[in-house]
Formats: sequence, structure tokens, C-alpha cells
Amino acid sequence: MSERQGFILHAKTRPEKAAAFEALFRAYVEPSRAEPGCIEYHMLRDKTDPTLFIFYEIWESQAHLDMHSALPHMKDFFARRMEYLERDFDIRPIDMLSEASANR
Repeated sequence: MSERQGFILHAKTRPEKAAAFEALFRAYVEPSRAEPGCIEYHMLRDKTDPTLFIFYEIWESQAHLDMHSALPHMKDFFARRMEYLERDFDIRPIDMLSEASANR
């Protein structure tokens, strides 16, 4: 069994905070992709509900995910997340059954 850790996270923002949330996390995408152990990191926005953001992440191991989560900007956001969110994150752990895309 793979040690890889993956999840799909739904972030339902407050309508007045959606633009700020998007700007904040758009700036984190490329640096997160460059972190050791990051296999896939995608930020998506629902077309029918612009307050719903979806993150798809795959990390080499729990240790790599823990390092990402422990970064100062991630810890700061997690502590303040409810300033942006209508409800807390919906996080769904997943198993990656296919190979990661090679054209990232």
C-alpha cells in the first residue's frame, strides 16, 4: 500500500470573502507545488457556486503533508480560517489509484 496522502478539500467561503480567499490561495499554489513531496496540488472553483473552492492534493507521505501544514502561512491561515469560511472545511481523504500527471 502506498504511503502517499491525498485529499479533496471543500472550502465554502463567506460571499464577501470569496475574492480575498481566492487571492490569498492563488499565491500559495506554485510555492506549494515546489515543496518537497508535493505530487499534485490544484485549486479549483465551482462554476455554479463561486463561494465554493476545492483543493485536490497528493503528497508523497504524511510527513511531507505535515511539513506543508506546519509552514507559518498555513498555520496562520488555519487559525484564522473561519474569518473566510461560511462553515469549516469538508476534507475527504482519498487513495490515488492512477499515476500523477507528468505534465505539471
